[in-house]
Amino acid sequence: MSDEKGTIEINNMKNNMELKMAYCGLECNTCPIHLATLEKDYARQYAMRVEIAAQLTKIYGTKMPAVDVTDCDGCKADTGKLFTGCSDCGIRKCASLKNISNCAYCSDFECELLKKHFSFDPGSKKRLEEIRGEQNI
Repeated sequence: MSDEKGTIEINNMKNNMELKMAYCGLECNTCPIHLATLEKDYARQYAMRVEIAAQLTKIYGTKMPAVDVTDCDGCKADTGKLFTGCSDCGIRKCASLKNISNCAYCSDFECELLKKHFSFDPGSKKRLEEIRGEQNI
């Protein structure tokens, strides 16, 4: 006999995890920019932003000073706190226009924008593929 309450709780947990995931599959709860946003110690927060700026330069070739690493509550948040790079993100714009919770639900999965993103973050691809598999997409 199936436990309906247990099934509902599992589905709610999955929905909550998807809310904590960017459209591209990035996990907001492990994103250094989001973690810096949550940091209450200003000295530690600044040190985190310095490291983030260095990583952005290394990975993406950008030249962003630490003071320009803005707060971010995730690309789906309605708080107004959105990292500059995320606000200009083509993946975010596309998924938002298509009104999908993430790229796993897109009929164009795995588009060129995602392929480029996955080259920097293969974990995102794995997370989105898991959702596609669970949903039989």
